[in-house]
Amino acid sequence: MIDISESVMQFLLAFIVVGPLLGSAAALLPAPPGLRGSGPDQAVLRHGVTVTGAVLAAAVVLALGFDHDRPSRMQATTDISWIPALDVRIHLGVDGISLPLLVLTALLTFLCALHGYFKMPAGPSPKAFVALLLVLESGTLATFAVLDLVLFFLAFEMVLIPMYFLIARWGGEGRQPAAWKFILYTLLGSVVMLLGLLLVGLKAGTFDMVALATDNGRDLTTSVQVIAVLAIGIGLAVKTPMWPLHSWLPDAHTAAPTIGSVLLAGVLLKMGTYGFVRIVLPITPDGMQTFAPYLAAFAVAGIIYGSLACLALARKGAGGDLKRLIAYSSVGHMGFVLLGIASMTPAGINGALFANIAHGLITGLLFFLVGAVKDRYGTADLDTLAGATGAALYGRAPRLGGLLAFAAVASLGLPGLAGFWGEMLALFGAFDPADGLSRPAFLVFMAIAAFGTLLTAAYLLVVVRRVCMGAPPQGVPSAADGPAFAPLTDVRGYEFAAWTPLVALTVIAGLWPAVLLGLTDPAVQQLLAGGKS
Repeated sequence: MIDISESVMQFLLAFIVVGPLLGSAAALLPAPPGLRGSGPDQAVLRHGVTVTGAVLAAAVVLALGFDHDRPSRMQATTDISWIPALDVRIHLGVDGISLPLLVLTALLTFLCALHGYFKMPAGPSPKAFVALLLVLESGTLATFAVLDLVLFFLAFEMVLIPMYFLIARWGGEGRQPAAWKFILYTLLGSVVMLLGLLLVGLKAGTFDMVALATDNGRDLTTSVQVIAVLAIGIGLAVKTPMWPLHSWLPDAHTAAPTIGSVLLAGVLLKMGTYGFVRIVLPITPDGMQTFAPYLAAFAVAGIIYGSLACLALARKGAGGDLKRLIAYSSVGHMGFVLLGIASMTPAGINGALFANIAHGLITGLLFFLVGAVKDRYGTADLDTLAGATGAALYGRAPRLGGLLAFAAVASLGLPGLAGFWGEMLALFGAFDPADGLSRPAFLVFMAIAAFGTLLTAAYLLVVVRRVCMGAPPQGVPSAADGPAFAPLTDVRGYEFAAWTPLVALTVIAGLWPAVLLGLTDPAVQQLLAGGKS
């Protein structure tokens, strides 16, 4: 770690939040003559890589300058009055809970920009694509950095429009209905969430999240907390997505371009669960305790539902889409995150935060890989990929097949990889929930969730067997024999550059979980204690 002054840390965090927004505006301007490269399209795509790379570098320096001895303390804080009449402030800060999410967002966005530079999705002007990508990054980073309820809501909503256009303009088949479904679901949920946030802020007399967390709900009656949790929770649950509010997700993922799917799964879903940890748990603890058993029940229902949906898509003759299958798997994985949060224990919440990061790394990698398979075969239909001709990725593109198998076993929670720790800690949290919660009920939830891990392993292993281990084509393959016989290109250079960091971090987080848990645990302990160390 390096010693960085507080003023420099403040600048870094402000740059991380505002930099992509400025870069988005610059992307719409003509490129300077010396930077055009082979044309304006290449120039603007290079601009996207440069801006996201600068933001990632700033996030890494911020992480290096972060005081790891005091991760529960808000650092790099900026606090400026914005709307005095409502006590709304431009309040930024980062602690052990938000820092990993900031770095993950910056990393995934940079890898997506790098991937887009070499493999731009088919669609309109690259200028608009880069501008929307940077607005999306700014909104997501702001969600994890702001400490005011009004600013949180604005940042939360800021990502909707760019993601809508990324799906609607650069997506595949069915993109228009999928984009409409995405924005309608999330907007309706957000309207209800806004009412809950306003109720909390007006009743408590402040919108400052740090002050509200320190107060720990003492200025809010139980009835106000229950209403607030219900309203805020609906908005967050839609974004998570929690069963049964998840139905927008499979359509959005199936239609979105590869980059859109990576960011949607790797970053946007985390905004919902982060809101539960940052807002609902510390600010309305009594209301959260009232709804915790119901949240846990919906969480385990999502785990089983997502796994059964994936098994149905993976079976022979179902005509399942591989992207759609990975989308349904996210419903199950985010169920473990919600179960950990519902336990209201340090173990469960740390598990939820760890599972958030692991899911971002692993599912981001899976969508990159599925995009590569679809690019080579022209389809993500499982029956086509594993038909009589056989995909046999191990034999035809061994590196691609090996990476797909690696991502699958990481996703099923193999010990030693990142996916294991979050789910295990979430189950530990359900085994011994917080005081006031029914332990017998949570033991039932834990047993159901544990059964869900078996279903997860089943469908992922079926996918690996069908896609990677199919019978290889007989004779000398040629393009005339159909897409499954055409020669395959193995992992390309730019794909290797985009995927390697995700593979490495999945292994590192699995072997050394203390690196991440050492950041989150003190912050979680303080959050549950009402801001008191």
